[in-house]
Amino acid sequence: MPHSASLCRFLIACFILSGSLSVRADDGPPRFRLLTEPEMTPAQRELAQNIRSGPRASVVGSAANASATSLGSPFNVFLRSPELGEHLQRTGAYIRFKSVLGPKLTELAILITARHWTAQYEWHAHHRLALQAGLSPEIAAAIAQGKVPTGMSEDEALVVRFCTELHQNKKVSDSAFEAVKQRFGEQGAMDLIAVNGYYVLVAMVLNVDRTPIPGGAPLPLPVLK
Repeated sequence: MPHSASLCRFLIACFILSGSLSVRADDGPPRFRLLTEPEMTPAQRELAQNIRSGPRASVVGSAANASATSLGSPFNVFLRSPELGEHLQRTGAYIRFKSVLGPKLTELAILITARHWTAQYEWHAHHRLALQAGLSPEIAAAIAQGKVPTGMSEDEALVVRFCTELHQNKKVSDSAFEAVKQRFGEQGAMDLIAVNGYYVLVAMVLNVDRTPIPGGAPLPLPVLK
């Protein structure tokens, strides 16, 4: 067990440090202009309504309800391809609100993904949600600073290990997979793969868009050396 724990900490550190190369949200103005409802196509209006009327509508500060006439990103970017955007928003809604992993572990995986991509807006949006879901501020701070989290629960540690291996090695070891499967079942393993994959896509959207932090606030993630 000590050897396994040491290996886990090493893999976590490698993964977090791999987030040093990515686009920063302050590289320039957003590339996708905010679309207001009057200028949307019928398909775009339908997508916007589906997003606004879904489970995100009850989340304070969500990009789904940031304005009465427009959507924040990534949804503003999703509007550019409404049919694809509809599939993506449904996938995201499942991951956020129905995954068998529960909110805290889901948000933990999202933060790991945001750190890997140095996705500033993704971190900004989900750091608050992670803490509200019960994630320790110290664990989040360690990930943000490129340090190995300590004081994790068993569930948190196995999720971090799985996500670390998946991002860093592009696959996971038998032991990491079996730990997740035994704890959450095969559905949980699939849900954990999905949260990482979906939020990589969201990070790409936000970084390409150069979505800014609201109010011109400082970037929450340092660029690691």
